[in-house]
Amino acid sequence: MRNYNAKDVDEYIASMPEEARAKLTETRAAVKAAVPRVEETIAWGVPFYKYHGLLVGFTTGNGYVSFGLAFALLPDDISALESQGYKTGKKTFRIRFDQKLPTAIIKQMLKTRVKLNEAKQASK
Repeated sequence: MRNYNAKDVDEYIASMPEEARAKLTETRAAVKAAVPRVEETIAWGVPFYKYHGLLVGFTTGNGYVSFGLAFALLPDDISALESQGYKTGKKTFRIRFDQKLPTAIIKQMLKTRVKLNEAKQASK
């Protein structure tokens, strides 16, 4: 769900249904742990993260958190996620509230993208 009135991520999470808050908080922590210097903001009505360019955003739906990337999932990431029961799209995957957060996969994806964003920034 989008919340265009939320001023920050704390306010966004607090405005979501109670059953979603724990998974949203866990997702937020995973992103910040993977990229400690990440810029956290609200964009397009959802929590969004940048580091030398766009990285990731997330929102909640009926019984899941949708993790939306600013880049396409790689085939290896899709295989790893789907083998663990996550539903994937071109740039997204869903984490049901009853599923464990795929922290290692999230960290790997974001670290790869950070390197690409840093290289792009350095070449400017």
